[in-house]
Amino acid sequence: MYFDAIAKIVSERTGCNVSIIKPESKFTELGIDSLDTVEMLMDLEDVTGVEIELDQKVETVDDLDKFIQSKKG
Repeated sequence: MYFDAIAKIVSERTGCNVSIIKPESKFTELGIDSLDTVEMLMDLEDVTGVEIELDQKVETVDDLDKFIQSKKG
């Protein structure tokens, strides 16, 4: 549900082509470090309107998508 927004932000942060980002893509493999993650989450909060406080580990784009969906309620 939020995959496209996540992929767009990852692409903007890393410079990688959005077409290579898949649900199973790991953030570390895409070049996203811990600082990037914090900034990316702030961007996603603006886009989704959902306050995102990670209280669990998310490793893949799909993990983050599902996490945001669970917070959206």
